[in-house]
Amino acid sequence: MRRGKPFVKWAGGKGQLIEQLEALLPRDIDKRSDITYIEPFVGGGAMLFHMLQAHHGISRAVINDINPDLTTCYKTVKNRPAALLSSLRRIQNEYLSLDTEEKRRGMFLEKRAVFNEKNLDDIDNTTLFIFLNRTCFNGLYRVNRSGKFNVPFGKYTHPLICDAETIRADSELLQRVEIMTGDFAQTLTKINGDTFFYIDPPYRPLSDTSGFNDYTKEPFDDNEQRRLKLFCDTLNDLGVEFLLSNSDCLAKNGTDRFFDNLYKDYNIGRVKASRNISANAAKRGKLTEIIVGNYKTSDTLLTATR
Repeated sequence: MRRGKPFVKWAGGKGQLIEQLEALLPRDIDKRSDITYIEPFVGGGAMLFHMLQAHHGISRAVINDINPDLTTCYKTVKNRPAALLSSLRRIQNEYLSLDTEEKRRGMFLEKRAVFNEKNLDDIDNTTLFIFLNRTCFNGLYRVNRSGKFNVPFGKYTHPLICDAETIRADSELLQRVEIMTGDFAQTLTKINGDTFFYIDPPYRPLSDTSGFNDYTKEPFDDNEQRRLKLFCDTLNDLGVEFLLSNSDCLAKNGTDRFFDNLYKDYNIGRVKASRNISANAAKRGKLTEIIVGNYKTSDTLLTATR
């Protein structure tokens, strides 16, 4: 059986944290049925695809992202996988036929310019989105303040641009997923009965040069982090369970208690993560990430701090 997994590489993706996050889910999640699962910041979707396959009590899901190119990708994979695969095969064959790095760089820059013009239909836009993701430097997605994709060429000679098995598997899983585009707060309207939120926002930068929140032209600054905390308060008041991830400021700077103070009324834990997508090799390696939840788990990583 085909396994669904992210069809794009995404900074801060949760693929290598799945086992740790799984241990922090509500202890009774597999005893429940007809669960609505919601991600207000879907990103690459590693947690989404895991949850849909691992927990059969999830009958429906809702995903959201403020990046319209990303949500168009999800909609295209869901609704038009055959047409997308045909288009991806064409661009992959074109790229792999080029015999020099100079020619591949030229094609990359040409396609990046076309993508940034924003005059494409959904199939072509998604094709170029995936093409650029697989051929740009380190698979990083980043835009400037004008919303233009500006990651440089990645020098890959044989990237897998058309991953047919993954696209087909993801398309099947996405049939029970509603896809939204816009501000995270709009997902409150999708609460339906037994609902669980996994919240993975743009991370608070650990340094002035961190680029992990450059997914869109709109900055996700400390005021947005505070607004997200109020969103979590609303979920808690409604009796809705949530699990949230973010950067661990305290581990980087022993005096920076931004999240520990912000979420002091909730359960807080840490998990170990490897970040391999940074453009600066010196910044890659093991880090901790903070985890916040409003329920008890059997795992000692998430314990009350009140």
